[in-house]
Amino acid sequence: MDFTTGGRLEVRITPDDVGKRVSVRLVTEDREPGATFTDVVGVLTSWTEGTLSITRRTGEPVRIAESSLVAGKVVPAAPARRRGPATSAPELDRVAARAWPPVTSEPLGEWTLRASGGFTRRANSVLPLGDPGMGLDAALRRVTEWYAARELPAYIQVSAGAEGTQELLAAELESRGWIREVSSRMEVAALAPIGDLDADTSAVTLSGRLDDAWLTRYQRSSGEPSPEARKVLSGGPSVWFATIAAEGGGAPAAIGRCVVDGRWAGFTAVEVAPERRRQGLAKAVMTALARKALDEGASAAYLQVETDNGGAHALYEGMGFTVHHSYHHWRASGEDPR
Repeated sequence: MDFTTGGRLEVRITPDDVGKRVSVRLVTEDREPGATFTDVVGVLTSWTEGTLSITRRTGEPVRIAESSLVAGKVVPAAPARRRGPATSAPELDRVAARAWPPVTSEPLGEWTLRASGGFTRRANSVLPLGDPGMGLDAALRRVTEWYAARELPAYIQVSAGAEGTQELLAAELESRGWIREVSSRMEVAALAPIGDLDADTSAVTLSGRLDDAWLTRYQRSSGEPSPEARKVLSGGPSVWFATIAAEGGGAPAAIGRCVVDGRWAGFTAVEVAPERRRQGLAKAVMTALARKALDEGASAAYLQVETDNGGAHALYEGMGFTVHHSYHHWRASGEDPR
């Protein structure tokens, strides 16, 4: 990482650069011979009272003492992507929201308030893509009141790490005591290579209808699935459910869901029975769904996976998926997360 101009390190950022993507170098030990340096890249979200806050691509905030800076500069809003379909974070977040539609929604300016009886944070959180049409404090009051009226905790889904994401909003929420919960990655890939995978799909059954057998494998179904869960799972532009039946009956050996929306195919709920893992069933489900999506004209794939799900990351990386951006759910302080 080159910070020099004519061989000199320079700090070329100021508090006026808040909101921009920056790269800084700081000293982590005394400024003496042998001092240790480290680099931080991310969005500069604040610079007050001698402390900078920079949000990394992952959404992790880093606080840096101004006195430790030895170099800094503004860098392009997002690095050029070498792999995967080109898209902006807001476009992808909107597509993913259509594939996981809430039971109830209401606009707040350009924000969307979503509720589905508590079934998943995605379907019970604000999607803040734009301006709420009022000051932030007033908007947050409206958000908490709206969710309280539905006996739900107030969540806001905030993205980070790409052009058009909401690092500044995340910093404002943190300063107001909101709590970040559950970090996830939005991953993208070309669709055709997934459909071309060498997978035995002969046991995969595809249906455009959600049925009770599929739900018996779905891990979020505890007992009888709620009407809200059924409505969210069944919603979307063109929804397909994949099932691999279990030998001898019972809950399916594997399931998956795909929503086709224009050029995009969104994969969710890919699950395999514990005793049948590492047998290629998830690969078969993904391949069969990808082929159906290709038949419907899709060309790009995406999925959302929690950051700490290492097994899923390995599977999807092997299929060509790469991280596009991250997102986090922020909960209003003092509310019951259920």
